[in-house]
Amino acid sequence: MTEATRHAPGTPCWVSLMVHDPDATTDFYGALFGWEFHPGPQQLGPYVRALLDGKEVAGIGRLPADQRLPVAWTPYLAAPDVNRTAEELRSCGGTVGVGPLDAEDAGRLAIVTDTAGAVFGLWQAAGHLGIAAHGTHGTPVWNELVTADTSVVVKFYRTVFGYEEQRDPAADTDRTTLIADGRPVAAVRGVGRALPRDRGSHWLTWFEVDDVDAAVGRVVELGGRVVEAAADGDRGRAATVADPEGAVFTVVRTAG
Repeated sequence: MTEATRHAPGTPCWVSLMVHDPDATTDFYGALFGWEFHPGPQQLGPYVRALLDGKEVAGIGRLPADQRLPVAWTPYLAAPDVNRTAEELRSCGGTVGVGPLDAEDAGRLAIVTDTAGAVFGLWQAAGHLGIAAHGTHGTPVWNELVTADTSVVVKFYRTVFGYEEQRDPAADTDRTTLIADGRPVAAVRGVGRALPRDRGSHWLTWFEVDDVDAAVGRVVELGGRVVEAAADGDRGRAATVADPEGAVFTVVRTAG
């Protein structure tokens, strides 16, 4: 595992989950991934950070009781100046739902929405650089935007973050990899009419696991469910699952 470092603009650097019952949720992910927890910034309400071997990997907070928001993992993209990025995002047709605001001495954040309606965060690092452990069981390893069609939304992300793009050459695949500072950092996948009506366009976080099939079994034992069964793919063996509150994520054993 490696320590967190400063990230190129547009690189996913943190993931956070807002839920109705944080205690039950931390029990679920603690049992699944081996996470331990300590308090984090409280600007948006009760919030804890998940740790592996003392290194921070994710955040879990409580949804405001008066808001009916979807329960979903939210990736945060690195932004050297959140205020400037938020203004650029607005000018390109996105919206800013929360912030920009300071998270104590950890950094500055905003919660925003792209032109297809997918929610994500912006993170300007100060004391907290982001995910500090990589490549082992329970660590976020990839993020993918699932949407109906990639063409318009990819242009939005390219304009706001300066990504380079790599289109999947397969004629029957609508998928673009986003490249920041010379390396792939995320993907946008168009699924057409297969886009879930109850979720719309959304970001999907992938977590590394030692054994995908065992992890899927553990998810079910802990009260979650299977969304897409385990299968081998380009990134390795993977399955998409949901936790007891309905937050959807992918578990993967990365190939190679």
